[in-house]
Amino acid sequence: MELLAPIPNAFTSALAILVPDLLRIKRIPEPQELIFFDLETTGLSGGAGTVAFLAAFGRFAASKKAKGSTRMDITQYLLLDYPGEGDFIENIVKEFASSPPPLVVSYNGKSFDYQIVKTRCLMNAITPPELFHVDLLHPARRLWKRLLSDCSQANIEVSILGLDRTGDISGALAPDIWFSFLRSGENSELLSVCEHNVKDILGLASLFLALGEIATEPIGSRFPFDKEALALYWKKALKKNPSFFRDDELCPSCLETGQLLLENTAQSGCIRAAIVLAIDAEWRLKDAALALNYTESALSALELSCELRNELEKRRTRLLSKTYKNIIY
Repeated sequence: MELLAPIPNAFTSALAILVPDLLRIKRIPEPQELIFFDLETTGLSGGAGTVAFLAAFGRFAASKKAKGSTRMDITQYLLLDYPGEGDFIENIVKEFASSPPPLVVSYNGKSFDYQIVKTRCLMNAITPPELFHVDLLHPARRLWKRLLSDCSQANIEVSILGLDRTGDISGALAPDIWFSFLRSGENSELLSVCEHNVKDILGLASLFLALGEIATEPIGSRFPFDKEALALYWKKALKKNPSFFRDDELCPSCLETGQLLLENTAQSGCIRAAIVLAIDAEWRLKDAALALNYTESALSALELSCELRNELEKRRTRLLSKTYKNIIY
């Protein structure tokens, strides 16, 4: 199965800025360590009555011959009747079974898919799997909630990544199609659900690769995203986890990259970025003139609230005083 982009040999440590779950795990995974996971279920409630009937697992294909492979290996399990659920769940658990526990990537899987797996394990007297979980829902919202009407995985795939899901069925139809299959045995529509499930895995992996590209080169990225949101979070992440973001070949200086990202967003008229830079210039760098420049940039914005404008005016007055004193002395 083909992906959006080539699979890199390694991911930059800056990927943990975009995907904070990696900070909790305290390491950047190798591409072949990742398992991309998605379920199709009979409902969205997540209660004991919700059953998973289709599971997909995707792994980046190991390619020793060709550098920059774009292929995935995908395995699916389909539940054909209720009595077979025990075997179905056991197969899912086996996919997660390795030592150390695998690094599983999902979209809203922490709150939903994995919770369904745990519930169905308990209902079938099976020990739930242990795993490290990376969820891309919140990273996606941080980058795209101000750009898109909704941050569903499918919408991001089409609107941001440029993937083609023409002819794909809606995931909302999957439960009714499965129930219809149980009644009639007709599988043509069920095969369409399986295709939809495969596309979800390919889209999920492509999204992860896109986040890796943005982390490596956020300035000038081919993907549109909320640069101000990333710039502010980038600075926050570096401040809280300075030892994690080591220099590496893919991102020689996360600190320098973060500063450039802030400066670029401030120059493009982003108010919050300009304010952060003004505060940093005044109090850390002790550069009143530079702080004044960023403050003036923030004040030039048209959509300032009265409260924020008053605050910035006070800052400008203070900085003008500091600049004047520096000139005199």
